[in-house]
Amino acid sequence: MLELGADLESRDLDKERLSEAELDELMGSRDYKEFLNARNELYRARNMKEHPPTRAEAIKLMAKNPNLIRRPVVLRGSEMVLGFDEEAFKKLVK
Repeated sequence: MLELGADLESRDLDKERLSEAELDELMGSRDYKEFLNARNELYRARNMKEHPPTRAEAIKLMAKNPNLIRRPVVLRGSEMVLGFDEEAFKKLVK
């Protein structure tokens, strides 16, 4: 995003984890399953694709295991891009 000329405020989720309340607010009305990182070991071990946790369980798991959160999460106002999507980033910074 920096190479696109965007001024970013970032947060290292390994050092400063998101609370359950922050995750709930971040997700808003979006499908919480979009926030789950399918490459994560816990995701695969629990076969979350076939047997997704409830929203409340997912939030608890992501608060405890930040690598379960699909990243980056890029916000601009009410717009959000989850995961690395260069085209979506370009649209977001226009």
